Amino acid sequence: MGQTILACDDNGNFLEYIPRMVGHTGQGRRHLAITVLLYNSMGQVLLQRRKHQVFDNIWDFTASTHPLHTSNGDESLVEAAERCLKEEWGIRDVRGIREIGEFNYYAKVGELCENEHDHILLGEYNGDFKLNSDVGYEAKWVDKRQVLKDMEANPDKYSAWAKESLKVLKDKVFFD
Repeated sequence: MGQTILACDDNGNFLEYIPRMVGHTGQGRRHLAITVLLYNSMGQVLLQRRKHQVFDNIWDFTASTHPLHTSNGDESLVEAAERCLKEEWGIRDVRGIREIGEFNYYAKVGELCENEHDHILLGEYNGDFKLNSDVGYEAKWVDKRQVLKDMEANPDKYSAWAKESLKVLKDKVFFD
């Protein structure tokens, strides 16, 4: 939780740097985040059952994090995605990673919350991976149409940001 993240307005415009904990306690502060969904050439998406301080033991898309403010400056969305995929999965070579949409959401559990302006990134990956056991309980490739059906039938099994991402992905015809 010692990271510095980027507070923003509802349109994703930078306001100031804040400690990660400030963005996630009480009502939180709106801040930038990313959700990454990797797909493969067989029409499957990579999911993880996430270990998470706020939303533990639920299914999520491939990766979720924040662009960080570092001594080298602010990470771009793609740089944050690449860092997260490397740390959480050992994945380094994603083809065509790109942003496809964004949304705001707020979700609270006890004194902790998510208050984020989240950008969704997609990329193709067909290689091996090893989920970092510090961030996830398990991982699996799932047919994207099956994920869509399961998320609609069992929304409580999925992270708040994955459910919001799904709305954008459906509008972008990703699940057709």
